Amino acid sequence: MKIITVNKKAGFDYFVEETFEAGIVLEGSEVKSCRQGNVNLRDSFALIRDGQVWLKNAHISPYEHQSAYNSKDPRRDRKLLLHKSEIRKMVGKIQQKGYTLVAMKMYFKDALVKVELALCRGKQAHDKKDAIRARDLDRAAQREIADFK
Repeated sequence: MKIITVNKKAGFDYFVEETFEAGIVLEGSEVKSCRQGNVNLRDSFALIRDGQVWLKNAHISPYEHQSAYNSKDPRRDRKLLLHKSEIRKMVGKIQQKGYTLVAMKMYFKDALVKVELALCRGKQAHDKKDAIRARDLDRAAQREIADFK
């Protein structure tokens, strides 16, 4: 499994409840761009519309060696491929208050591009401050351990 990109900001902004693996419908030039790592999931999320899951705001840069006539919008909506039972489970959770589907990472599994979706609840400002405080304490402890050796 080769990781293409990770959405680090999502881990800071949300509590991750559950994750799902989804296939993604891409064109050939977009796959080539993914192989080069020209993908950004920073503000991306998933919507469920008419029983189908769509990835929104994921930026896949155009492949530089493709024809100018074939270029598409880098932020276009892309269809995600999931089982119906998974989609039903997501719909049930999303209808609850505060849950959203966020793209956490994109990776290659064999020759296929996969997206890891997470069912998340948003963090409040004080939760984010607690996370920063805990991270700083961990760093300080690791420094003390390194200095002690």
